[in-house]
Amino acid sequence: MQLDGLIHTFPKHVKMFIAAFVVVLSIGYITGLLFVGETDSTTPNGIEENYRGNEADEAATVMKFEKGEREMLTILHTHILSISFIFFLLGGLVSITSLPKKLKSFLMIEPFFSILLTFGGIYFMWKGISWMKYVVMISGMVMTTVYILSAGLVLFQLLKRK
Repeated sequence: MQLDGLIHTFPKHVKMFIAAFVVVLSIGYITGLLFVGETDSTTPNGIEENYRGNEADEAATVMKFEKGEREMLTILHTHILSISFIFFLLGGLVSITSLPKKLKSFLMIEPFFSILLTFGGIYFMWKGISWMKYVVMISGMVMTTVYILSAGLVLFQLLKRK
């Protein structure tokens, strides 16, 4: 089955459907990033405090408590499943573009490594491996970069004609 460039052959109403989906999905993704910004999780120490708490810091302006095991498992479960599904759908759209094969493969596969590194890193950081906060931060940035590139390229490819 030939998938390369299939997106260019779709009728206008299908292209509009895909564009609407990618735009709304992106609004949801960006809203999630805005929430991360509100939790002070944009620095390595902020990431660690968000999950391990800051009860020992008497100068903290906002008191944060370590998350319990049930809460951590719920966070990890819901995020791994939902973000995997997001990247599965977006990767499917990337697969039908006319982008170079190596770029497509990277954009389709890399997010799943970032998901494992980000949320596996959160779990191990919560368990006490403090340096995982750097893995979480870097893999989260890579995941977001790949999302923005993929969504943008799909939207751009919708404008091209065969």
